Amino acid sequence: MTVKEQPQNANQWQGTTDGLPWMHKALVRVLGVVPVGVIYVFAALFVVPFYIIGNRQGYRSQYRFFRDRFGFGPLKSFRYVWANHLRFAQVIIDRFAVYGGRKFRFVVEGLEEYNQLAEGDSGFVQVFSHTGNYELAGYELRQPRKRLFALLYRDGSETIMENRANVFAPNGVEMVFVQPDLSHIFLLNNVVRDGDIASIPGDRIFGSKKYVECTFLESVSRFPMGPFQLAVTREAPIVAIFVMKESWTQYRIFVRRLELSPEEQSFHKKRQTALVAQQFASNLEEMVRRYPEQWFNYFDFWKYSDTER
Repeated sequence: MTVKEQPQNANQWQGTTDGLPWMHKALVRVLGVVPVGVIYVFAALFVVPFYIIGNRQGYRSQYRFFRDRFGFGPLKSFRYVWANHLRFAQVIIDRFAVYGGRKFRFVVEGLEEYNQLAEGDSGFVQVFSHTGNYELAGYELRQPRKRLFALLYRDGSETIMENRANVFAPNGVEMVFVQPDLSHIFLLNNVVRDGDIASIPGDRIFGSKKYVECTFLESVSRFPMGPFQLAVTREAPIVAIFVMKESWTQYRIFVRRLELSPEEQSFHKKRQTALVAQQFASNLEEMVRRYPEQWFNYFDFWKYSDTER
C-alpha cells in the first residue's frame, strides 16, 4: 500500500451548492405542490444546457471520463455527458423534493445484513460515494438503536443546511463537519467506539490528505485512507452504501459488506486498510459500470495517479 499526502485541492470537494438562498427556499415550496416531473422537464430545457456550456471543467472531465474509461466515441460520450448532467439535476431536485415532503420508493439490496449490524452492540463505518443520491439513505435506513453521524463539508446554503437538519433529526442522523484542525477524525473515532455509525465519503479526500492507491476502472486512483483505516484500527464492521436512481420515483439502495478473510485479518494494519479500500473501489466500479451516467465527480479523478506513475 502507498500512503502519501496529496497536493492541496487535488481530488477534493469543497461542498457548496449553487444558487441563492431565496432560490432554494422557493424550490422547496414549489416541489411541495408541483410534480417533480415538471421540474425535471424545466431543468432539461433550461438548466442543464446552461451548466454544460458554463461549467467547462466539469464538461471536459465528464467527456474524458466516458472517452478514456469506457472507450466511447465522441458522439456517444457527448450523449452520456448530457445524460449525466440531466441525472445530476434530477438528483438535486429529488433532495429538495424530500425537503418539501415528497416521498420516493426504495428497493434495498442487503437490508437484512444492514439491520443486523444496526441492531448489534458494535459501532460500524458506513462508506459512501458521489454517485447516485446517497443523502436519501439517511431518510430510508432508519435505525432506532443507533445514531448515524455523517461527515460533510459545511454547505454554503443556510436553507440546505436547515432542511437537512430538519429531515435528518427525526431519523437519528447528526451532521459532523470537516474541521481544519482534523478534530472531526477524533469525533468519528468516538462515534464508532460508542457503538454508533460513522458515515464517511470513500471517493474524495476529506480533511486529511492521506490516500490509498487502488485499481479502479482499469487504472490506479487515489482513495481517502481515513474511513478504511478507522474501521481497521477499531476492528469495526464496514459497509459500502450506494443509492442509485432507477426511475423518476424509485431508487435502489445497495448495501455491500466489506470484509477481510481470516488470513487477511492477521496482516499488518496498513495492508488490511489497503485491502478494504480496494474492496470499496471494486464495488464502486461495479456501480459505475451499471449506472455510468450517475458518476458525479466533476474533476479529473485520475489526474495525479496517472501522471505520476
